[in-house]
Amino acid sequence: MEPTVITPTQRIVAEAGAALAVTDATGRTLQFRRPGALDRLRLFKALGPVLSSNDRYVGYTMLAFCVVGIDDVPMPMPAPANEAQVEALVARLGDVGLAAVGEGLAAATPGNL
Repeated sequence: MEPTVITPTQRIVAEAGAALAVTDATGRTLQFRRPGALDRLRLFKALGPVLSSNDRYVGYTMLAFCVVGIDDVPMPMPAPANEAQVEALVARLGDVGLAAVGEGLAAATPGNL
């Protein structure tokens, strides 16, 4: 059987969707991944037209939306349906969790966002 050959494009796509991890100031290990185009679209839909145009609000909620696990307990990237569900994600992480995810995303992104 021939070995599987992974193309450069396949490698880039796999790495982009791979989960990363950070530890926040409370000691929680937060696994997160970069959101894709469809993820962002779903978040904008849940927020509605007014909140989707508020850059600060979108920034906070996008950080929470990236989290896929807390302390090795999987938390599938959600598809929130409304503002209340989005706010519940933000509340669960709090300031220290959001800060840790933001720092982790910046460190893992070429050019540091």
